[in-house]
Amino acid sequence: MGTRRGFLAGLLAASALPRLSWADAGDPCYLAAAKEGDGGYALFGLDAEGRDLFRIALPDRGHAAAAHPFAPEAVAFARRPGTFALVIDCVTGAVAHRLDSPQGRHFYGHGAFIENGDVLCTTENDIATGQGVIGFWSRRAGYARIGEIASAGIGPHEILALPGDVLAVANGGILTDPAQGREKLNIPEMKPNLAYATAEGVQEVVELSPDLHLNSIRHLATDGETVAFAMQWEGDLTDPVPLLGLHRRGSAPVLCEAGLAEQLAMQGYAGSVAIAGGMVGITSPRGGRVHLFGLDGGFRGAVLRPDVCGIAPAGAGLIATDGMGGVLALRDGEVTPLHVAGRAWDNHLVRVG
Repeated sequence: MGTRRGFLAGLLAASALPRLSWADAGDPCYLAAAKEGDGGYALFGLDAEGRDLFRIALPDRGHAAAAHPFAPEAVAFARRPGTFALVIDCVTGAVAHRLDSPQGRHFYGHGAFIENGDVLCTTENDIATGQGVIGFWSRRAGYARIGEIASAGIGPHEILALPGDVLAVANGGILTDPAQGREKLNIPEMKPNLAYATAEGVQEVVELSPDLHLNSIRHLATDGETVAFAMQWEGDLTDPVPLLGLHRRGSAPVLCEAGLAEQLAMQGYAGSVAIAGGMVGITSPRGGRVHLFGLDGGFRGAVLRPDVCGIAPAGAGLIATDGMGGVLALRDGEVTPLHVAGRAWDNHLVRVG
């Protein structure tokens, strides 16, 4: 048995070891999953211009990654209804931990860190009840499961950490069961919402008007004050419904629409959302365009780009990725191609830091 003196000496030695940071992984600005030309999948770290800094092979198609705020770690989630997530050391490329969803659950492809990076939060489906769950995992304990709360809705998709360790949760409202693949089981009874929670439970729930109950709230972005939510319409595609909402806690949501032709061109689908420089962008890979709005909800313009989906802040502007390997900058109403790679970027572009 070790002595107390030896134990303390071990602690001191451990504290003296250098702690790795994102700089040790090349200081990436973004993480993105992609399908490569040979049919394989990988997670990439990208610089501000969209150029590769590292590549880490994935066993299957990725969806989004949760970037640790300080340590060079990324949690890569399998595409819904995946039951595993990989904690990847972005310096060595090694899988540091594998997270398996609890029995009778599956992940929804997104996660977020709270408690200064000590706790990972995951969105999950309780298959037996159909209700959404937020799971908590301790990084200090090797990503052991330490608890969970209800998400206050069905089909929680993206989860976002806000200041004060508050979580914004996009409850999409769509019931699924892995036994039936990705089939949507409750479209007529959908009831999406935007929920705010802490580790103790849900604090606030924001619902859409009944005529928009088929508008699935799926993806989120924030500038620290406003939460932007992107939606996917499960109704008639000839209905020009809003696909972007803006919300500040305690207020009613502001729904944002373009003109009729542009709204219809989105084909009822917003794939991702980002905020930067007082501008909000939503992408539609189906419509082949990015819609830009001000924080007042006013439409600022459209950028045409086939199969565009990933979008993230880039200084005072935005940066986007597409399914043809393209990376483009969106700033001051201008589009600047930055880089093209021989791969198909997946749905999301995750900002690091």
